[in-house]
Amino acid sequence: MDNLQERPTKGILLRILSGVLFTGMLVSIKAVSDVVPVGQSVFFRSLFALLPIVVFLALRREFPRGLATRRPLGHALRSGLGAAAMFASFGAVALLPVAEATLLAQLTPVFMAVGGVLLLGERFSLHRAGAIVFALLGMAVLVLPGLEADEAGGQLPGYALGALSALLTAGALLTVRRISRTETAGAIAFYFILVSSLAGLATLPMGWAALSPEEFGLLVLSGLFGGAAHIAMTLALRNAEASRLAPFEYIALVWPVLADWVLFGIPVSSGFLLALPLMLSGVALAAMEGRRFRWLLRR
Repeated sequence: MDNLQERPTKGILLRILSGVLFTGMLVSIKAVSDVVPVGQSVFFRSLFALLPIVVFLALRREFPRGLATRRPLGHALRSGLGAAAMFASFGAVALLPVAEATLLAQLTPVFMAVGGVLLLGERFSLHRAGAIVFALLGMAVLVLPGLEADEAGGQLPGYALGALSALLTAGALLTVRRISRTETAGAIAFYFILVSSLAGLATLPMGWAALSPEEFGLLVLSGLFGGAAHIAMTLALRNAEASRLAPFEYIALVWPVLADWVLFGIPVSSGFLLALPLMLSGVALAAMEGRRFRWLLRR
């Protein structure tokens, strides 16, 4: 039996762990966002994410041998899109509650479904059409209430950055589909983090903040959490099918809500509660289509 089906419980637990770690990363970034520029946050998050990933690759005997590549331009495109997505994501986190920024990231599979049609020549199906409709409705109910609020001037750019981050992430993952035929997961992760570090470092002439020990510690934590979250997600997908893990996206959204409430004193908004089922319905439709195609292939 395929390993992806042998240990679903382990895969589910690792998926839940990755959600906790990812939330820890975003909380660390938000906690310093009033002081630390986005580029500086991207640099430290990427730099310290290298530590757990290099250790993980070394334990698997994939470092440095596994970093050899036959697709340098493919890595450059994937890493550039991923780095731009990180900049947009951290900008969104600075302007929005962590829960809302995390919810906007759920648009990624929907954008991937659209990108698969436009860029890869995949069939436009009813599942994809439904995913797009639900995603647009979810965006509308999340954004429209904020437009009428006093703080809308800060929220609207945050929503735009969150959606842009999801779009760029979808582009990066579509690129991964192509280069993963010849490149290892370790190489893809390593070069993405390396390029992101360099992109963050390039913002140094624009002015970085002098860090207190607490701020430096939070930035270090953001990198460690981010690197560990990537490893946990990778291992989760090796132990369980993506369609089996999809329902646990709901649990992954619990942690940002709790973080906003407990750490930042931000209650969950009515727009978030209304948008949540709509956006996740779109994600579910996109996931169901992939599962349906695999079922047809097995017949």
